Amino acid sequence: MLRLLLLILPLLAGLAQAAPQSVLQRPIELDTGSGTLRGTLLRPKTDQPVPVALIIAGSGPTDRDGNNPLGGRNDSLKKLAQLLARNGIASVRYDKRGIAASQDAGTDERQLSIELYASDAAAWGRRLKQDARFSRLILIGHSEGALIASLAADSAGADALVSIAGSARPIDQLLRAQLQDRLPPPLLAQSESLLSSLRAGQQVAEVPKPLEVLFRPSVQPYLISLFRQDPAQAFGRLRIPALILQGSHDIQVGVADAEQLKAARPDAQLTIIDGMNHMLRIVPMDMEQQLASYRDPHLPLARELGDRILDFIQALPASRNAGNSR
Repeated sequence: MLRLLLLILPLLAGLAQAAPQSVLQRPIELDTGSGTLRGTLLRPKTDQPVPVALIIAGSGPTDRDGNNPLGGRNDSLKKLAQLLARNGIASVRYDKRGIAASQDAGTDERQLSIELYASDAAAWGRRLKQDARFSRLILIGHSEGALIASLAADSAGADALVSIAGSARPIDQLLRAQLQDRLPPPLLAQSESLLSSLRAGQQVAEVPKPLEVLFRPSVQPYLISLFRQDPAQAFGRLRIPALILQGSHDIQVGVADAEQLKAARPDAQLTIIDGMNHMLRIVPMDMEQQLASYRDPHLPLARELGDRILDFIQALPASRNAGNSR
């Protein structure tokens, strides 16, 4: 009997440790006055106010879950939201204007701009700040979403910000670096010319077909608005607690970007996660395995990523929320 008990007790202890906090999932919408944005609310099942993270996805048609039809399904942001909820932190992740379920809020992509995306993020933030179910508001931006978070933080009334794989360089410079080893010389020269024109605020009517996915005329107004921004300056203007997370195996954004963001905000926390890539997974610096991770939702998130975000949020000073429950 004693031997049987000794075998069972560790199993029971393991089950107790693995038991997740009860989580509620609900659709959530935001009427912007010029279209409805749709998202997902995950929150722990509790009557006490909890911190809430607004998760802002990266560039292109990346949806609320971190999935991009051009790259594949990886569920990176969905997994992040689930991790937060299991640890007592609510989250809202949403499809940006013109993307996925929010497609009808941006049917003409010529009207989109980084400022409009930042305004939408700020509106989400203000709504969450008014909800008595939530205490502190944390903006979590991934990739281009990190810039949007920096631009939106003040207007949103954010209590803290987490930048994951965010560029410190103006995005035209980042694109130049990304395309340098990925295009044959003739196309590279044409992309350089396009980037220079857009950086100068000039649209280009004729775009080589292989470059249309990046530089099609209808997306050029958005790129012009994006290239005007200096991510390091935007991040440096913040006066709220900030955490910078960057993977050492990210093939899109480099460790130098994270260090430059830290230089812009010396009081920000910085963690370089060894082996983590742009999809927030631990992946070798092998291009085939890197690309495979962009379309593999079964890979777990880097453990240190979750640990650092949870530690950062849980260490934030308490904040009273005077809003009304909705």
